[in-house]
Amino acid sequence: MAAEQAQTKIKKILIANRGEIAVRIIRACRDLGIETVAIYSEADRTSLHVRYADEAILIGPPRPGESYLRIDKILAAAKQSGADAIHPGYGFLSERAEFAQAVMDDGLIFIGPSPHAIATMGDKQTARETVKRAGVPVVPGTDPGLRDDDILAAAQHIGFPVMVKAAAGGGGKGMRVVYGADDLSESLEMARREAENAFGDGRVYLEKLVEGARHIEFQVLADTHGHTIHLGERECSIQRRHQKLVEEAPSVFLDAELRQRMGETAIQAARSVDYVNAGTIEYLVDKDKNYYFLEMNTRLQVEHPVTELVTGLDLVKEQIRIARGRPMRMTHSVLEPKGWAMECRINAEDPYNNFLPAVGKINTLIMPSGPGVRGDGGVYSGYEITPYYDSMIAKLICWGDDRPEAMLRMRSALSEFTIMGLKHNIPFHLSLLNSFSFIAGKFDTKFVEDRFSMTTYEQDPSEEELETAAIAATLYAHRQRQLAGQIVGRNERDTSNWKWLSRWERLQR
Repeated sequence: MAAEQAQTKIKKILIANRGEIAVRIIRACRDLGIETVAIYSEADRTSLHVRYADEAILIGPPRPGESYLRIDKILAAAKQSGADAIHPGYGFLSERAEFAQAVMDDGLIFIGPSPHAIATMGDKQTARETVKRAGVPVVPGTDPGLRDDDILAAAQHIGFPVMVKAAAGGGGKGMRVVYGADDLSESLEMARREAENAFGDGRVYLEKLVEGARHIEFQVLADTHGHTIHLGERECSIQRRHQKLVEEAPSVFLDAELRQRMGETAIQAARSVDYVNAGTIEYLVDKDKNYYFLEMNTRLQVEHPVTELVTGLDLVKEQIRIARGRPMRMTHSVLEPKGWAMECRINAEDPYNNFLPAVGKINTLIMPSGPGVRGDGGVYSGYEITPYYDSMIAKLICWGDDRPEAMLRMRSALSEFTIMGLKHNIPFHLSLLNSFSFIAGKFDTKFVEDRFSMTTYEQDPSEEELETAAIAATLYAHRQRQLAGQIVGRNERDTSNWKWLSRWERLQR
């Protein structure tokens, strides 16, 4: 297959997706001189990805099951347009092995991993067993499909609290936290029902709940020439109901030694399924810095821009390069990140009303800009948010020389971001950036749900969090004074703040 792809030029790519990620892929293809084909539902006739693509094909009614999830319609559109490759984006069919296989059976190039890798990593239990054989640590748990009595016995052995998880799941669906035996049966029933509705597979299993955990993932790339690398980590612990809200690269929690070990393990996990193309190894990391394999996402991640900003790589271009059968440009296993990047997901939802999803027309949209500010979106003034798809409006990504600068740049950009016509979560992000715990880097996956409130500033920040937040602000202010001095011609050496820098580094550890 590699030799076959190496002789094949990709001239036209059909994007089997919509919205922000479709626009992102179109832009990469433009840089490469590749024509693009958009597909769209009746609800997306006026969408930005339809306008930006070289051609667009209607594939069905608004509901995903009648349009974006119809493999037959997508392949028919590829044949109609003369596309020779398909990029799945994320979501929808991007992690369906049968879709990747159908694309290849039609003689097209699938810009992603093999059907075998997708199938193996898409089944949570199979993935656990596969990476465990490769020496990757996993969270203690059970096999899927056990009877309730066996699951209860296993839960008693593992110890509460436990997490009920869908075997074929992802995105927080089919997941329930159980703190005691009395609640297990009901949680199993609810998780099975949700998993069946979401994935057509009601099998569930148990995992030990790692309390106070951080969600940290590693971006991996692999080509058909035997090169597998990682591009460092992303911190994804700011989430609600298992849905990520803010991501950073790198993570304040990892030191160099832990970063190296987790990166090497990520490469082992990818190689265990002969992985090719872009993928992400996700971990849970406990308070003592023990880490456990959570899952592998066999696709491009929503949060990939933060990795792009600190590495200088265009991951979509690398995906296409690999799909062409060419070796990737980077062949060493660890890159030193340059600076700090942060992403906020701007969603149509009301943070003052339990994040209730919002629909309606965007009357005014003003995206921020400036040095170190990137906006990835698929909407515009006059665009209507419908109830059929994900509520994301855009992604705002900011880069800085260090974390304090990235945070202040993000705060400034969020203040400039104007959306009128419907509710959105920009107020949440601004409140989060004012949180002592967030500024200090002291948070976990339950922070937003358990210790953050939109109606109060922050409840009882610890002395360490207050001090760390003050140090972060001091360091940034000192950096700005130094830069201002250089601009007006001053040449003074001021080392008074190095003691604060040393204290800051100790607190992060």
